[in-house]
Amino acid sequence: MNNKPSIPQGTRDFPADVVRKRNYIFSTIRNVFELYSFEPLESPAMENLDTLMGKYGEEGDKLIFKILNNGINNEKNIEKSKAGFEKLLQGKNSSDITERALKYDLTIPFARYVAMNYTKLTFPLRRYQIQPVWRADRPQKGRYREFTQCDADVVGSLSLLNEVELANIYHEVFVRLGVKNYELKINSRKILTALAELCGGAAKMTDITIAIDKLDKIGLEKVKEELQQRGLNTEQIKTTESYLNISGNNEEKLSQIKSLIGKIDSGKQGIDEVEFLFNQTKNTNLSIDFTLARGLNYYTGIIFEVAAPKEVKMGSIGGGGRYDDLTGLFGVPNIPGVGISFGVDRIYDVMDEMNLFPDEVQVSTKALFFNMGEKESSVAFGIMQQLRSNGIASELYHESVKINKQFTYAEKKNIPFVIIIGSKEIEEKKCAVKQLATGNQEIIPFDKLADYLKNL
Repeated sequence: MNNKPSIPQGTRDFPADVVRKRNYIFSTIRNVFELYSFEPLESPAMENLDTLMGKYGEEGDKLIFKILNNGINNEKNIEKSKAGFEKLLQGKNSSDITERALKYDLTIPFARYVAMNYTKLTFPLRRYQIQPVWRADRPQKGRYREFTQCDADVVGSLSLLNEVELANIYHEVFVRLGVKNYELKINSRKILTALAELCGGAAKMTDITIAIDKLDKIGLEKVKEELQQRGLNTEQIKTTESYLNISGNNEEKLSQIKSLIGKIDSGKQGIDEVEFLFNQTKNTNLSIDFTLARGLNYYTGIIFEVAAPKEVKMGSIGGGGRYDDLTGLFGVPNIPGVGISFGVDRIYDVMDEMNLFPDEVQVSTKALFFNMGEKESSVAFGIMQQLRSNGIASELYHESVKINKQFTYAEKKNIPFVIIIGSKEIEEKKCAVKQLATGNQEIIPFDKLADYLKNL
């Protein structure tokens, strides 16, 4: 019997060096969110299945991790369980098998929270959330089954200034992280609605957006084939192709889209919104991209997607958009909202590949006290506690062994300073402090040690 331990495909363990890098990303994003006056929220890992199903489009719904009910193997329930599994195999859901699921994203659970608590909340509500989500996707580079999202949303406001602020949040975070060559793509679902109207009616919207959303993965010809399979005729496919071929700089793209759909009401509204956002965010890496669709059903206005720097082969590292009636799905209509999300796991991969993490991120322990013997370690322990009370992370080597072994330990753990206290140092009430990076060594009085290390 093979008892070799393993973890589920698409999940990962995070050792200390990775956790520190991830925490660097989290703290950077959290600091910017709070700089823009967003407040924290957390929601459960699981939601009721009916909260999630039907909210992400046909592709997204397939990726929801369903949780089996307790006791389905109970003899009393075995026949119900069999019938329930048959339904699942047919692509249907059965409460006899599952009533809960792991959350697919943070937006729908947030909408559920707002709907449950809207009489107690103060609007506009500015909330941020940093939590893991789960998707039953095929694992590959940059795509995991468990990953962390960092979301910021504003609900209770129709103002496009919210979109401007969210675009600036993206820029502020990526500049702070050193990911300066990112690209913030924007479009409007209203523009896509106008395209659907031009192709025979708003009912074509879902078919068109699902196909367009695959453009980067399958190419134009395959998109045209899928549009044909979804019932679009030759003329409608030709119109969609003209739309997808819009190119040039932002101003040229705006000019071309106005010619194509500018006379349709929804198209004009979408173009005006995109133009407003473009004009208000000149200092960000914003790019108008009319091929951007984001195949989630709940978006209604501006949509965002962040592309990683071109030198890194990676999918999107962020995205979001406006959803002006998301809480209506839960019986509380007319609460507008807009939000963005950071894909921390992909951002980590980008930063790691581009060597963007500062060296100091890996420093946890600042000083290691060498263990020079029983009496010496007792004195060292007392001084170490004084350093800790001054906020200086330090540790004492656990046993008295050769100096070389203790040096090797400090080097492997990236500890910048070692402190040596022998019998001579105890008599003089001084210690030897060695900086490993430079090899410099100084003799410092016990009572001056904390101040000395604080200034380094």
